[in-house]
Amino acid sequence: MPLHRLQSIVMGVPDVEETAAYYTDFGLRPEGEGWFSTRDGGRQLRIVAAPFRTLLDVVVGVDDPDDLDRAARTLRALDVGCVREGGRLVAVDDATGLRATLEIGPRLRQPIVPPTPYNGPGRTERAAGRAPGVLRTDPVRPRRLGHAVLGSTDQERTMRFLVDGLGFRVSDHIKGEGSFLRCSEDHHNLLVLRSPVSFLHHTAWQVDDIDDIGRGAAAMLEGRPERHVWGLGRHYAGSNFFWYLKDPAGNFSEYYSDMDCVPEDQLWTPEELEGAQGLYSWGPPPPPSFIRPEDLAAHMTGAHAPR
Repeated sequence: MPLHRLQSIVMGVPDVEETAAYYTDFGLRPEGEGWFSTRDGGRQLRIVAAPFRTLLDVVVGVDDPDDLDRAARTLRALDVGCVREGGRLVAVDDATGLRATLEIGPRLRQPIVPPTPYNGPGRTERAAGRAPGVLRTDPVRPRRLGHAVLGSTDQERTMRFLVDGLGFRVSDHIKGEGSFLRCSEDHHNLLVLRSPVSFLHHTAWQVDDIDDIGRGAAAMLEGRPERHVWGLGRHYAGSNFFWYLKDPAGNFSEYYSDMDCVPEDQLWTPEELEGAQGLYSWGPPPPPSFIRPEDLAAHMTGAHAPR
């Protein structure tokens, strides 16, 4: 697969300072000029000013110049303009205004973290000691950016841009609602939803295990219960554990672990998922505001035109 990672994103919000403070609490490290880093992925989030919450830019890693040439040909065949400069190719999705950059760079090699020992029926992985998850005291800091979810007023057009143009692959569909796309071995790196307005729904950040999901969420909710959105639970599409919180701009942010992976030499058959199956396998039901965010009506009345 020529694409190999979701390298970084740029998020637009009305209140940069307040939103930046939230993501610092979330465990991302401020790096200056609006950038935030993860433990393994480096600078992966930039927060800039915008009239409404939105996903402005994504950067996707590729291996070599041939990958850029291939994408340039397919984009032009779709009548999508693009600019090739050195080791980068830049194009814009007309439906959402999302600017996508393919950039030559090394593949992310995360350090191997020893698996968390769990005891089970007939299986003792941890003897004569408490579970590591109850002994950890260090703040949770995400390993890397996993995926982003955006709404598009023309989902089919955005899909053509990302899949037929840039080379994303389809992992699964939510019937009548959206599609999970990958640019790495993760089950998904982008989810494109049908929406009456283009907007950023959520970003997802990998942590070590379910214990760190719980620890991270508990720390974020201490004295700030209004940040809670949905969790703890386990998705069906992607299979990952999750807990969602809400930033001051209205974007959801997800701690996740144990995501399905699709190695390049393995086959994967996309499913068409219906209703709750596409959202979760177990956990509390999602609140209505997760499915239809409450601020979309206001967003629609003043929606900015795609760039």
